[in-house]
Amino acid sequence: MQHAHPQTAASRLPVRSPRKSSPLPAWAWCLGVVSCSLVLAACSAQDNGNAASQQPPEAASGQLSRPDYQRAMYDPIHFKPAIETATDEQCLACHKEVLEPSVRAQSIAGVQPAQVKAWYQDLSTYTGEQETFHRRHLVTPYAKQVMDLKCNTCHQGNDPREEAPGSSATTVADDLRLRKHVDVGAVCLMCHAKMNFEVMGLPEPWQKSKALFNNDCLMCHAAIRTNRHQVNFLKPEAIEAAAQGNGDVCFGCHGGRAWYQMLFPYPRHPWPGGEEVPDWAKDRPTTSLPRFLTGLPAQTAAAAETAPSAPTETTPADSAADTGAQQ
Repeated sequence: MQHAHPQTAASRLPVRSPRKSSPLPAWAWCLGVVSCSLVLAACSAQDNGNAASQQPPEAASGQLSRPDYQRAMYDPIHFKPAIETATDEQCLACHKEVLEPSVRAQSIAGVQPAQVKAWYQDLSTYTGEQETFHRRHLVTPYAKQVMDLKCNTCHQGNDPREEAPGSSATTVADDLRLRKHVDVGAVCLMCHAKMNFEVMGLPEPWQKSKALFNNDCLMCHAAIRTNRHQVNFLKPEAIEAAAQGNGDVCFGCHGGRAWYQMLFPYPRHPWPGGEEVPDWAKDRPTTSLPRFLTGLPAQTAAAAETAPSAPTETTPADSAADTGAQQ
């Protein structure tokens, strides 16, 4: 005997055939297309307006805009050989802030600059208000009087990827200094090394001995190794004139602002008529680095081609540097 299965609620629902949708009229399709076109046009105009507002003025006027930071960092001007002929105008186009006055009116602790003096400010050649590093070397009155420094006098490029020597097989710079944008041993020490007063025969450091010479270096050096300061970043005649009766002019760059307790092996140019080179000077170079002779008289540049160049680091053999007889 077969039993009838009870019907479920779902089985009792009426079965309906699918409703056929009626096609949209032509005017509705046209209205939809026009609406979409207007929305897309409005979005495109807004994007173009935002992009234009973010462009620098030179780009808006049709001129080429400056590259972004990453591309600018690897610009050829930051590497040799381009940096060797770079002008200050080219450098300052992106780095002009280094010459803008930016000294604090007071220290974080509230000390006014006029209330304190650093040890190097005791020299008479340090005049005027406190200045920033680059302004003190480039645009202050004394810098313009005795120096002719350029950006690439100190900056010879660096490897932004490495900043450390020998860290990879593809490091380009052979003379790269560890995380230094300037080669201290070849550049900074020329004017910021300590004074080797012992080889000059002074009884004590110049600060204590200068009274014996009326603070006048030219009492002796007026007739000793007078061919000095013949490099393209100094003004020899102006230095000689300013040093008349003022030893601070000489001492300022030969021990008076010794940021490093190291000695610099100043080139010992051949003296007319010959001389016996003392033992402490036998390892000295006989000319400055060739790049510091660019633009000088032909005879000076010719001497650089036949003489060994100055070392880029101070070695123990060069430690007896005569800061008083540099040329």
